[in-house]
Amino acid sequence: MEKSGTTPICEDIDLNRFKNTVSTSHDGDDPSSQLPENVEIFSKIIESRIAKCNSGETPTRLGKMTEEESFFLEAVMHLSKLTNVIAKSPSGSTLLSRTNIVLKRAMTFMEEELRTLLEDFGGNSNSKVDKKSQIEDYPWYPPEVVIRMNRIATTMISAGFETACCQVYSISRRNAFYEQMKMLEFEKINVDDVQKMSWDSLEGEITRWINVARNCSNTLFLAERRLGESVFSASPMISQSLFNNLARSIVIQILDFAEAVSWTKRSAEKLFKYLDIYDTIRDLIHAISESLSINDCEHELKSEILATRDRFGDAAINIFNDLEISIKNDAARTPVPGGAVHPLTRYVMNYLKYACEYKDALEHIFKEHTATSPSKLKSSVDEAESESPHENVVAETTPLTVQLMTIMELLDANLVAKSNLYRDTSLRDIFLMNNGRYILQKAKGSTEVRQVMGDTWCRRRSTTVRQYHKNYQRETWGKLLQILNHDGMQVNGKVTKPIVKERFKNFSTMLDEIHRTQSTWVVSDEQLRSELRVSISAVLIPAYRSFCGRFRQYLDNTKHADKYIKYQPEDIETLVEGLFDGNPTSMARRKT
Repeated sequence: MEKSGTTPICEDIDLNRFKNTVSTSHDGDDPSSQLPENVEIFSKIIESRIAKCNSGETPTRLGKMTEEESFFLEAVMHLSKLTNVIAKSPSGSTLLSRTNIVLKRAMTFMEEELRTLLEDFGGNSNSKVDKKSQIEDYPWYPPEVVIRMNRIATTMISAGFETACCQVYSISRRNAFYEQMKMLEFEKINVDDVQKMSWDSLEGEITRWINVARNCSNTLFLAERRLGESVFSASPMISQSLFNNLARSIVIQILDFAEAVSWTKRSAEKLFKYLDIYDTIRDLIHAISESLSINDCEHELKSEILATRDRFGDAAINIFNDLEISIKNDAARTPVPGGAVHPLTRYVMNYLKYACEYKDALEHIFKEHTATSPSKLKSSVDEAESESPHENVVAETTPLTVQLMTIMELLDANLVAKSNLYRDTSLRDIFLMNNGRYILQKAKGSTEVRQVMGDTWCRRRSTTVRQYHKNYQRETWGKLLQILNHDGMQVNGKVTKPIVKERFKNFSTMLDEIHRTQSTWVVSDEQLRSELRVSISAVLIPAYRSFCGRFRQYLDNTKHADKYIKYQPEDIETLVEGLFDGNPTSMARRKT
């Protein structure tokens, strides 16, 4: 670096003389007689700097700005100010021509230097670092480079070269931003190509798009705004305008793809990607709202973003409507074997489980939808109040809750209709119990579903499942227990063998039939299967043991007593354990 105050900047101008000239020009009352001399001083400083750089003596480099560079910029600013004085001078035309030529050369030089700093010192997208690091460090300019860009930009704007300065900065930063998007694998895809894509291919493109959009919202936009604020710290309105223009061009490209996706044919499988896009656009809106200045153009841009977001919200609403219709229309002529959980139940509950992982987005979508159609929410709240008048249902009811309750009600009605395909009343109860339990467990097993549906709904669902259990037990085992009733065993006050034989035989026959039939029935939920078996054993084994203890003695001396007393009390538990496995099992071997 040159030594302060003594090293000549060019052949016939020393530093002190330059400082005095600068001081005089600050005063604003520069005598006309000094104009030619001052113009010549500033012009030589400018031309010397340009000549040295053009010859390669002082290439653009990192590091602290030298005095020569600093004085060059000051010379440009002061020469620019002198043009106003010269323009008022009657004999200043020749001098004005001289200053304009020099300033034009200075503008071209500063324009190129700013471009070099922007493009050569902002990092390299091909550098051997991972993409995440590159994104987090974007735009990678060392502090000293930012300071030099700030000085150049400030000088160019002060000297009247605002348009050229902004153009260089804008083009460079737009290209750099596009490079980041390219590095994130963003590609422009037109509407026709999107429409022709298979859903599997489009899912991959959506995933990449989401990654790009979220990086823009969370990192890149903020980094660009901060860089602009640093480079144009003396001109905040210019900084904001440059960022607005950049952000607008990027957002329009991002929206083009999203809009193309929104016009594809909707289907249930697309809901989750639609909600991903919806959430991503919400983040984009937030980022834009925080970064852009408020004017008509930005209002228009935000309106366009909102319109694209709302198309995905409408698509989500329509997909749920389609789901309602599909549940209503899902008719079947053949019952599910063994009363097992119906495929429709599995599909609906798994679908709702995944949907509720997007609870926040869906709450927002249905809240906005309900604002334009509140009647559905009110009727559902009224219904919930009538079912649980003493519980705080209304406070927990949201538009999404209403939507899920509607789907659950439709599913329940469909399952009740399907249960009527079974001729055996007990099997109807098993079917409804299986499906009700599956619905309940899916709801309890998902934090999001449980939050949406609420504890009140879960308690009511548990009560319903228990009622199916009671109905089954009464229908199947109540009849068998009637045989073990001690009433009617006596004739004229005495127990008679024929009645005892008939009771034991009827019990064994009915138990065999129950076992033969219900061992093929299905209860896939292990806990429910265990609860059923325990509850059956709890009422049947004590009753049978009591009956055997009271009446077996009357057949002890009878030939072929085992023909009537087929089972011992301990055999009953083995038989009960064979129920609900879904496969025919061999009868327990009789004990002799």
